[in-house]
Parts: sequence; structure tokens; C-alpha cells
Amino acid sequence: MSTLALCGATVVLGLDPVELASTDVVISGDRITAVGPAPAGVPRRDCSGTLLLPGNVCAHTHLYSALSRGMPYQLAPPANFLQILQRIWWRLDRALDEPSIRMSALVGGLDALLAGTTTVFDHHASPSFIDGSLDVMADALSELGLRSVLCYEVTDRDGEHLAAAGLAENIRFGKTSSPLARSLIGAHASFTMSDATLDACAGAAADAGTGVHIHVAEDAADQRDALAGHGRGVVDRLQAAGLLTDRALLAHCVHIDARERDILLASGATIAHNARSNMNNSVGYSPVTASGDQPPAGRIALGTDGIGGDMITESQAAFFRAREASVGTPPSWPLARLAAGSRAAGRVFSEPLLGRITVGAPADITVLDYPAPTPVSADNVAGHWIFGLSPRQVRDVVVAGELVIADRRSTRVDTDRLAAQAADEADRLWGRLQEIPPHDFTPMGGELR
Repeated sequence: MSTLALCGATVVLGLDPVELASTDVVISGDRITAVGPAPAGVPRRDCSGTLLLPGNVCAHTHLYSALSRGMPYQLAPPANFLQILQRIWWRLDRALDEPSIRMSALVGGLDALLAGTTTVFDHHASPSFIDGSLDVMADALSELGLRSVLCYEVTDRDGEHLAAAGLAENIRFGKTSSPLARSLIGAHASFTMSDATLDACAGAAADAGTGVHIHVAEDAADQRDALAGHGRGVVDRLQAAGLLTDRALLAHCVHIDARERDILLASGATIAHNARSNMNNSVGYSPVTASGDQPPAGRIALGTDGIGGDMITESQAAFFRAREASVGTPPSWPLARLAAGSRAAGRVFSEPLLGRITVGAPADITVLDYPAPTPVSADNVAGHWIFGLSPRQVRDVVVAGELVIADRRSTRVDTDRLAAQAADEADRLWGRLQEIPPHDFTPMGGELR
């Protein structure tokens, strides 16, 4: 069993509440075994002048977007969210095959690790390659040493047959075993799912003892479809189907009213707020983010929705967006949201101490080269986080006790070679994409404007 001591850092023991210590952290196997002076004879890694943090968790992402950076676009510019889906993302997911899925996972996973993110909740879609797609992703992420919670996006937009295949992939993958990978049941959104498909997802989650990972009211079209096609709003529809459980992961939750917000918070589900994506898609601002820090809000986490894996930058952007909406938002607000993401990952991995640096916790740790120009204390860590931290400062990353990023380089893969391979794969993917027309699926009540 390997042992390592990270010595001399300023250690952030937890983010909610913030606790701080100047000490050593000793790792043995995949666990933190001591927070205090390292015993003699233990291999030591000098962390003097660094800030040592629990690894960050991205509570909602789409790794299949990793090869879309700079992707050519030759159609008419999208005028609304539905057109963004039809003309970009629902074309890209149909272009994905096994090699591009694997490369997307490698590129996106490495991006997350280099930014100090140690766990990702991914929401995957690849209608042309469904069976085994989650294995491809899990294998690639495990190769990097990244912890993940995976699911396949069940949807009726490509027909009942592919919806059934997506559900089968979730069920099959949920029965596999991997030290670093776990699963949820994936579902796209109410507006692309029939009652029967929603019920099937809820049933599969109940059978597996897990939750459903689904987009909720990201755009007003989701609500329009639910009302026009089902006579009730999105939240009521999901509640009736049995999806709103304390194991569910609900992404976005933008177009909901106060009553629906209260139902979501009372359900105990984790809500993944994706500030940069919501701004990029111009869909609005989630009212759950303004609900304060009462106990139900302790399950409001942060995700990127596919805009990389950098939770330091995401948390800063989320803070400034929240601050714009309410000037009373404290700098501690995004730290509490990151802690909620860690607790969500801890529930899935049956690791209640995940996200804390304490004896017995999984050794998921990020070391930042942060020579603070002003004093750092528990009272002002949030201010340093918002106004001083950067992913460029990430020096080392430990996942499950293994140093997977050392001195800003992966210890598992050749990053230069991976970048060259990714560029070739992206070129091939982009070529296929040009042959795929916009998707013709349109929700009820969601006609294009």
C-alpha cells in the first residue's frame, strides 16, 4: 500500500463551513490517514506555500462536447435554444462513434483534472453508438484516474427503439463494477420524453436503488410542451412520474415558479446550477439559486453543462451572476455550492466524507501553487477563492490516493500526444457532422420563432 505525505500547505479542510489548518496531510492507499505532522520515514511531497483543497466536483457536464471547441458551423445562426439543440448538439451527438466518444472523454476528463476537478457527473448521448458507450467513457476516465458518475441520455426524439436502447444501456452499465465509476439513470428532458419513457426511467432508477439525472425546465419550451401535451408543468409531470427523489440529479431548473421551486427543494434532489451555460444559451437565471442557505439549499450544486471541467472558473462566474441578481450574495455562496456537489458524489459512491480533508476520507485532493499576497484565514478563504484563485495555479491532483497530476502534467497519459490525437479525431468528427442535417424534432407548444 503506497503512502505519501503532502507537507507544509495551508489546508482547507472543508468548504461548508470553511475550516483551515497549516499542517501535513498523510495518504495511505486511497484514504487520508492523518491530518497533522507526517511520521518519519513516510515519502514526502513539499507543499510549502501552496493551498491544499478537497478536489472539486462538477455536478453536471457533457463530455461529448470536448471536441467541439472551434467546431465549424455553416448553417443559419440559431435564434433560440431549440435551434441551438437542433442545429448544433443534436447533430453532434448523432456524429459520435466509439473513437470520438473515447477521445472526448479523454480530452474532457484531462481538462477537468488539470483544473483540480476530481469527480464529474456526465450526461452522455450518442444515438449512433449506444450499446457499450458508457463502458468506453468509464474506461477512458479510469485511464486518466478521474472519478465519474455516468449515465446515458434516454429520449424519444430519435424514436422509441433508440429510447429503449438508451434505457438498456443505463441498466446494463449500472450492473458493472469499477472503482472510480458509478451510474445514474440518464434522461434528456420532459419535452423529448413520453409518459411511458419517463415512467420507465423512474422504474429503472427505483430497481437499481439510484436516481435519474435529467434536465429540468432549462428553456421555456420545456414548460410549454408539458402544458400543451400533458396538461401540467414540468415539475408536476416529473413528480407524478416518481422522478423527484433524494437520489435524483436535476440540471438547470430555470423556468420554474416559486411553487415548483419549493417542490424541488423539498424533494431532497440535488439541483445542478450551470451559470455559464445558461448565460451562453440566454435561457435565464434559476430561481433556486436565490433560495438562501437554508438546509434544502444544501443540495444546490454547480456544473458546467459541457463548458469544460474547470470548477474554479465556473464557481467564480456563478458567484458574479448571483451577485448581479442579488448584491447581498456572500462570497461563501459558491463554496457552499461546491460542497453540495461533493456531498452528491459522496452519496453515489457511499463515501460521506468525500469533499473533506479529514482522517478516513477518500484522498481526493488538489494542490494549488498560490503564494497569497494577503493573509489567508477561515474567515476570508472565500474572498481569496473568488478574487485570487485560478486553474492555472493547480500543481498537483490526487484521486483515490494516487497522484494523477504532478507539476501540472498527467502522470497517466502523454498530454502532448493526446492533444495531437484529439486534433485528428476532431477533424474526422467535424467532417461527419457536415453531412448531418438539423434535427427535425420540435416539442409541442415549442414552435420555432
